[in-house]
Amino acid sequence: MNRRKAIFRISVAGAAIIGAAGGYKWFSMRKTPNLDLLSENINLLSALAETIIPKTDTPGAAEAGVGKYIYVMIRDCTEKTEQNNFIDGLLDLQAYTFGKYAKGYEKCDADQQEQVLEHFESAGNRLSSGIIGKVKHKYLGRSFFSILKSYTVEGYFTSEAGATKALAYSHVPGSYHGCVTLAPGQKAWATN
Repeated sequence: MNRRKAIFRISVAGAAIIGAAGGYKWFSMRKTPNLDLLSENINLLSALAETIIPKTDTPGAAEAGVGKYIYVMIRDCTEKTEQNNFIDGLLDLQAYTFGKYAKGYEKCDADQQEQVLEHFESAGNRLSSGIIGKVKHKYLGRSFFSILKSYTVEGYFTSEAGATKALAYSHVPGSYHGCVTLAPGQKAWATN
């Protein structure tokens, strides 16, 4: 066989493999998400949120009801691509936790839970900066950990416990001061 034919056949086979992989990824992102899986795992969502914002002298994310908030936001306010990214990430997290610790995420201790989330944070941050990151974000959506973290913080600080106990709540704020230095230990402000 001559060299040109061999190179042509190898390049055609490579293009076919890349096309098939891209088609599978496109199909997996556009499929109807299994939202029942989320409703069955609200306790897992609460445990994940509690790892991100744990209970200290202020209430934690689980106490503020962030797990249910994440479920509602994913179900009602998130695009199909990101719903699939989140559900696939949740399944990957469960498989990773069972594979590494032989138990579910909720049954792991605090250090193990942090290690699991650090793994998924670093996996989500790969190729997330620059032009490649912008293209990835636009066409493939945010990563599992990015979605989890943003909904956790948003849900916590918009809850009553987060706004009144974690922030210095002022029902009727005073005048606007654009640049105010905070005293050591002073909380940020939340307004109605």
